[in-house]
Amino acid sequence: MSAAIANFVSDGYARLAASPKLLRGLAVTGLVIFGLMWGAAVAVAGPAAALICVSLLACIFCLRDFRTGVVLLIVIMPISSSYLFPHEMFGVSGLNPLNLLLIATLGSYVLNYAGKGVVKSLATRPLLLLYVLPICAGAMLGMSHVHEIPGEFRVNDWIEYDGPGGYWRDLVVKPLFLVLYAMLVAAAATRSKSLERFLTPMVLSMWVMGGIVVVFIAMSGVHLSQLAGSAERSFLSPLGMHANDLGRLYATAYALLLFVWDRTQRHSLKVLMVASMGIVVAALLLTFSRGAFVGFVIVNIIYLFSRRKLKTLALAAMLLPIALYLMPGAIWSRLDMGVGQGMNAVSAGRWHDIWLPLLPDAMSSPIWGHGLQSVLWSNAMRGGHMLEVTHPHSAFLQAVLDTGFIGLALLLAFWLGHVWKGFRNLARDPGLSPEMGGFFEGAAAGLLSFVIANVAGSSFFPVPEQSFLWLAVGLMYGVRARMRLAAASGGA
Repeated sequence: MSAAIANFVSDGYARLAASPKLLRGLAVTGLVIFGLMWGAAVAVAGPAAALICVSLLACIFCLRDFRTGVVLLIVIMPISSSYLFPHEMFGVSGLNPLNLLLIATLGSYVLNYAGKGVVKSLATRPLLLLYVLPICAGAMLGMSHVHEIPGEFRVNDWIEYDGPGGYWRDLVVKPLFLVLYAMLVAAAATRSKSLERFLTPMVLSMWVMGGIVVVFIAMSGVHLSQLAGSAERSFLSPLGMHANDLGRLYATAYALLLFVWDRTQRHSLKVLMVASMGIVVAALLLTFSRGAFVGFVIVNIIYLFSRRKLKTLALAAMLLPIALYLMPGAIWSRLDMGVGQGMNAVSAGRWHDIWLPLLPDAMSSPIWGHGLQSVLWSNAMRGGHMLEVTHPHSAFLQAVLDTGFIGLALLLAFWLGHVWKGFRNLARDPGLSPEMGGFFEGAAAGLLSFVIANVAGSSFFPVPEQSFLWLAVGLMYGVRARMRLAAASGGA
């Protein structure tokens, strides 16, 4: 019986293969039926059904080649926190296109390359020991303190967890998706003929991220002087990220674009980079984030000092006065805010209302800290001696509070001793194309500006504004893997 069924299926497949016209007809019929079914589903279930349809189609292409999923991830990862991107489907939190795509891409990679060192290729020792380890150690230390968090944080939906399980989900599993994304980028880069192809989805994502801020502010009709005020720092929050976080994302994107523009010899790519820098810089300025302004200035200083050509310096000397003259007064007002009024005014209240009250907590366990997001159950928070915030508004203070000076040292060793050094080495590698050399040089400049600006914000743990940095980390690991493979094949 089974043999007869197998023969029937084999004969049917042979007839289809021998008749391309019949095969095309069946394919068209299948697509029509698929469209009708999903059209009916959208009519009944609304946009969620359309999202499921798009997600499933993307997953099908990912199963054929996991690199397709990586390209889509590069496009959507930076915008996954914005209001443009759904964070749940059918009312199920966590069931969203990003997670489905990430799982499908990982599954496709594992299935297609099982037994070929899959697990080893998705992790490196510095990444695990210097980065993942302190995060997991901090979560182990902090999970027993969840019950000490004041109730208003849950009532006001400032946090979404109320137990150790949710704590690990929100502070470890979800953030480490960025690390997994970088490892998938590395795997795709290892198996791709041209690394430059990864720049296309990156630039597309930058246009989307820059465009949403420009369009959002244009449609709101708000005046620039209003955005510059300290009371309007949450104006862009409906986009899914705070203005300061968006600004840091744009500063990193600008660094990548600037150095690729400088290195490439292709005129069409130079034009694209200039246009992309225009939209990114416009969006950065509209965030009115002083941290982003600092990062932007640092990137430009690094660029000028790295070139040190008379022509470049002369051009900068001519353009700088013009740029300062044309700069809107609202930006000058934002930069001048708090100057001459003391440290607390300059830091927008951070000094007296966040940093000083938290210092005793930080020094009470300076070696290994109190656990991830320990600001929520700190003595200063529970005693009402500081602002009700979920973040200490300093990546350095956050690292010491949560993981101690040991954790801070490990995190800085990862970002500066491992990643930044790796970027710099690849930027000088003559075996890479000028575009990729510029990409890694820009990544090094963007990372350095990010670390310096983190004195007053962001985090050294995985956060959305690091999306382009993690793309660069993934490509760095991918290039290194390609070099090892080339050396092994050459030695053989």
